[in-house]
Amino acid sequence: GTELIAKALHANSPRRDHPFVPVNTGAVPSDLLESTLFGHVKGAFTSAISAKKGLFEIANGGTLFLDEIGTMNMDMQAKILRVLQDRRFMHLGGVQEIQVDVRIIAATNANLQDAVREGRFREDLFYRLNVICLELPPLRSRREDIPLLASHFLKFYAKENGALEPALSSEALRVLMDYDWPGNVRELENTIERGVVLTTSQTITPDLLPAQ
Repeated sequence: GTELIAKALHANSPRRDHPFVPVNTGAVPSDLLESTLFGHVKGAFTSAISAKKGLFEIANGGTLFLDEIGTMNMDMQAKILRVLQDRRFMHLGGVQEIQVDVRIIAATNANLQDAVREGRFREDLFYRLNVICLELPPLRSRREDIPLLASHFLKFYAKENGALEPALSSEALRVLMDYDWPGNVRELENTIERGVVLTTSQTITPDLLPAQ
């Protein structure tokens, strides 16, 4: 859900014609995250057989979406703070500063204020990021969004699979509305994809939905 909102913010901003670059910082090993974000020069480390741009450079002029930023270690937090303040960074192993104009959208499941109090997240980075805060309730707390999201995913996966867009039966929609969605929007998306793939008619019925 957070990435969908980040994409919507980007698409409705003056940066829409520039790249939108998402990265789940919690899914990238900490020893690779610096290279992923800032790039590296050839020979910066053993496997750096060629130079590589980082995501900050790729997102120049656009938006960089940092998902799960609460998992980032303190050393990496300091480097992110410097880029936000100076809009400059260096490739890993490099000596030349690179200037970028990137809008940052950050998301986390963690309570960063608690992390700041516990010394796990830099206070200065927290306040630097916390310019505008959007709290996204879990899907079960905004069930009115389910039909709209389901319709969007039906169109997307029908097109991806080269099929006609199926419809949800009224019973299938009731199942979707009654389910608690512990996996939030990602789980709903996977559920709709399953229904599109498995249906042999133009109607998705409850037996095709694992959300029971």
